[in-house]
Amino acid sequence: MWAQRFISERSQVSFYSETPLENIDARNSETTSLFDVANGQIVFSVPIQSFVFAKSLMQQHFNENYLESEKYPKATFKGTVSGFSPKEGSQKVTASGDLLIHGVSRRITTDGVMEMSDGKIHLIASFPVRLEDYQIKVPKVVFYKIAQEVMVKMDILYKPYEK
Repeated sequence: MWAQRFISERSQVSFYSETPLENIDARNSETTSLFDVANGQIVFSVPIQSFVFAKSLMQQHFNENYLESEKYPKATFKGTVSGFSPKEGSQKVTASGDLLIHGVSRRITTDGVMEMSDGKIHLIASFPVRLEDYQIKVPKVVFYKIAQEVMVKMDILYKPYEK
């Protein structure tokens, strides 16, 4: 008998931006997520200030100037996963739902892989985020250092949820 609800045991959400002048790479291991196998519902909460950059000045600018993390402390995703059945092995899945970043919510659909092993579920997915879609403004002075689209990667390990 499989558990119906799963909670993130460990998480790694990252994003990468490549430009001719500078690459930007940030990682966040503070993300929480719930997944309900019975109905496919999935929820993520990503604390913006928990992204860690190689350069502290990048981190400061990211939080203060671009994502305004004091005003918008979390990014969230609420949606459903299709294509997953609770059986051992790797399965291609599709998630559709509302991604909220910087106070702006947009409907997205992305493909990923979920693998069930030893009663746990491992999710890997990636998707592009266009800054202008979420009203994230890039000052002209650094316009060429920051790509207008960043690739977000998610790597989440779920364990059965126990109240």
